[in-house]
Amino acid sequence: MTGASASKAKAEWKTLALLGVLLSAGLAGCSAVDSVLFGGAAGDARAAPPAAAPVAGAMPGTLPGAQPSVAPEAPVTTIQTMRVADGRATGTIVGQKAQELRTELTALQGRIETNAQRLAALRTSEAAYAAAYHDATARIAAKLQVGTTRGNPELVSQWNAAQDSLDRLATDINGLNALGSGISTDDSRAHYVLDTVRAAFGVSGAVDEDHRQLRVLEDETNQTIVLIERLLREITQDVERQTSYVANERANLTTLANAIKNGQVYGANLGPTLLASAASPMPVTGGMMAGVPPLVVIRFDRANVQYEQILYTALAQALEARPDAGFEVVAVAPTAGTAAAVQLAQSEARRNAEAVMRAMSDMGVPATRLALSSTTDPSVPTNEVRVFVR
Repeated sequence: MTGASASKAKAEWKTLALLGVLLSAGLAGCSAVDSVLFGGAAGDARAAPPAAAPVAGAMPGTLPGAQPSVAPEAPVTTIQTMRVADGRATGTIVGQKAQELRTELTALQGRIETNAQRLAALRTSEAAYAAAYHDATARIAAKLQVGTTRGNPELVSQWNAAQDSLDRLATDINGLNALGSGISTDDSRAHYVLDTVRAAFGVSGAVDEDHRQLRVLEDETNQTIVLIERLLREITQDVERQTSYVANERANLTTLANAIKNGQVYGANLGPTLLASAASPMPVTGGMMAGVPPLVVIRFDRANVQYEQILYTALAQALEARPDAGFEVVAVAPTAGTAAAVQLAQSEARRNAEAVMRAMSDMGVPATRLALSSTTDPSVPTNEVRVFVR
């Protein structure tokens, strides 16, 4: 491998290592998601038929991670160390230097073996934690599928176990980063040994045996560099794969938290679809779009309106058609009655709209894609929340 490719490999590893550190730091604050499981009024509702029904043919998304728990086999590293050939003493300065380089090369080979074993151990650990994570999420999904109570404490306990497994996976990513850092240092040392071997050919006072040993050392050092950079490349790929996996499953855990809170599954988290687009934050318009029908209308004409599944389906379809879409949530209050009654209706409509926004956030819609406004409508008999696509 050339020096340019080695530098490229180390640069790629350093970038991925930084991603792993940032992800791990983000996971430290993810226990706050527990509060979602015991949240307030956002999920206390039952759906009324929307005035403007979502597009026909909608199918709720499937819950990620709801597959049987099968412990995967950890990939086996293909790194096999080599034995550094012995060399006899010649009594020259070059021969003495060759012996020092041989000792250094032997130490590098020992570290390669140790690092390969460490990588194998981390992969085994990752496979076990992934199996435990999917076992917990599959149990949650199965219970939600047949129906359960809101905020079921058994599911909360399983959710916490799944989160713990995911956090341990993040810890293993840190272990991979630390391992990669040490191997990167070994790579630099191996190139130094190679440069020193080649420079020793130009030192005067050597005998033929010295140059023979130097040629053997040069070949062995080149092979050592190949092994080190192969090991570094495998770690780079593992960091990239595990970082992406943990980030995706973190979003899925948020979806699970919302499902446990409401006692039912809506579908996959909408966040990845939104993050994949390049839309800018949505400005607040302060009113409804003239002549544009709402995506969803939720009538709060009774207590405990369950609207989440209809809302999720409508959002998923809107984002499938327009991944860069934003949404305006409008609180609509009637105007019938006294001034005090109208004021109370407006306040209640605003609270309902805020609850709908929280539900949309739980489904993965970021705050930058949401806007909230309020209005009155003399034609409506009760409070409504209308969701528009912007």
